[in-house]
Amino acid sequence: MSRWIFDLGNSRLKCALLNDDGSLGAVHALGHDEARFGEALAALLPADAASACLASVASPALTQTVVDVLASRFQRISIARSVAQLAGVRIAYAEPARLGVDRFLALLAARARAPRPWLVVGIGTAITIDLLDDSGLHRGGRIAPSPRLMREALHQAAAQLPAQGGDYVEFAADSHDALASGCDGAALGLIERSLREATQVLGETPGLLLHGGGADALVPHLPHATQAPALVLEGLALWSRAGTTL
Repeated sequence: MSRWIFDLGNSRLKCALLNDDGSLGAVHALGHDEARFGEALAALLPADAASACLASVASPALTQTVVDVLASRFQRISIARSVAQLAGVRIAYAEPARLGVDRFLALLAARARAPRPWLVVGIGTAITIDLLDDSGLHRGGRIAPSPRLMREALHQAAAQLPAQGGDYVEFAADSHDALASGCDGAALGLIERSLREATQVLGETPGLLLHGGGADALVPHLPHATQAPALVLEGLALWSRAGTTL
């Protein structure tokens, strides 16, 4: 019987069938704001399956909605959580449970890709940046608003500033492009500074991994970055094998 994994973020749900060799099947994504979200999720799932593994940073109410749907289809459900040490990764936080599970899983996936230093950047509702050294030690990170959240906050405070639209240019000649350039540029500046500081801390330049729905707009401006759209799911696949024994 099949095994599935589910990444419930602040904006959307991503899920995939977990193949017998540990690789991911096709990745499906659903926005929280889709009409009848629970029904749309149920339509993706098999009628009867062995197990589901869920990682969630969403609200308790939305998490419960997803758990209820999964409980109707899966014989067993496990909930991923951040722990002090797993799969070669050691977390910097004194209270590992306070590290968002999405960040933790992304670190697991980065370590599994190669035992080298990584700067792992997630761009969703927030930007998260985490540094992992070549021994697997998490050196800490940063959290900031994403470009999308910056645009929405500006629009809420000043309705004449559009929440969407525009292209990144270095010096914009209209407001739409100026907003896109300013908000994307703020994110790029934070990533580039973090990469420089990480290089100083480690004495070598870490690999740069980007994931999340907002990565598409930033990757063209970061020539050494690797985009990994399913990075959290990759980490969840690892957790589903190792973490469930904790």
